[in-house]
Amino acid sequence: MKRQDFYYELPEELIAQDPLADRESSRLLVLNRESGVISHHVFREITEYLHEGDCLVINDTKVLPARLIGSREGTNGKVEILLLKRKENNIWETLVKPGRKAKVGTRLVFGEGLLIGQVVDIVEEGNRLIQFTYEGIFEEILDRLGQMPLPPYITHQLADKNRYQTVYAAHTGSAAAPTAGLHFTPELLKKIEDMGVEIAKVTLHVGLGTFRPVKVDEITEHHMHSEFYQIDEEAAAKINRAKENGKRVICVGTTSCRTVESAADEKGRLRALSGWTDIFIYPGYEFKVLDCIITNFHLPESTLIMLVSALAGREKVMEAYEEAVREKYRFFSFGDAMFIQ
Repeated sequence: MKRQDFYYELPEELIAQDPLADRESSRLLVLNRESGVISHHVFREITEYLHEGDCLVINDTKVLPARLIGSREGTNGKVEILLLKRKENNIWETLVKPGRKAKVGTRLVFGEGLLIGQVVDIVEEGNRLIQFTYEGIFEEILDRLGQMPLPPYITHQLADKNRYQTVYAAHTGSAAAPTAGLHFTPELLKKIEDMGVEIAKVTLHVGLGTFRPVKVDEITEHHMHSEFYQIDEEAAAKINRAKENGKRVICVGTTSCRTVESAADEKGRLRALSGWTDIFIYPGYEFKVLDCIITNFHLPESTLIMLVSALAGREKVMEAYEEAVREKYRFFSFGDAMFIQ
């Protein structure tokens, strides 16, 4: 299967630059994967498609304000870093711009010395390992100095950082938001629970590798970066119970989907588990746990559009995307939603 099979034309004006004031008032395209029938709704109407006993799986990861702007000690040359992965001893794997000026031993200053970093190694793809020194709590310093690592198609920073977090974000560690969850409000989640739908919280810390473009023509040759995930006993029990009772497991977003599919055994059962996953789901994959997915509209030729195509079939997904373009849906992170049932 070729990368170009997942290409579609998208007018630039349909790329959402800001979130809506009311999270649950986004539009919702519903695709029936059996019949191919498409219908158009408002996101809060998702409740019409959820049934008592279903299990809604959400990813409660929290995005780090992982973009830091500083300078090189001694030269005052501007430097921008993106925190990718926490290592031991206050060392982080990072992406540095300009990388050529960040040689091993280079010291970087942020917030007038509130945070100091030193390049200690250069690893795969030119990423830098940086060891930080500071006084106090790293997360609090980061919250003060850092910016949200918004995707490159978002042209400005947010006035409110929390709009790039889900309302249920709990465990800090992501370099990007699980954006399908941005449509939920506490009120909508309570309404869903009151309907008898179980909500299972899992964690997958989203790395930038998820959004790395597919550069090979043959998609099976693409390699995913690994991401850390965790499922506790309560979440595993809720998901297993839904499957045992013949109810549906509905994942909110591709990250929740990748979490449960990575952790499931061959019979589709889950247990409390944590680890790293580089699962790549594309057409031909047989889902062990997931029955339906709530997701946003993804970039052309991305691994994410390949994942939803594995569930609904490439032709039906591409037709749905063409319909969304015609109907002027808002695309990508701050855009509208899609429910594949």
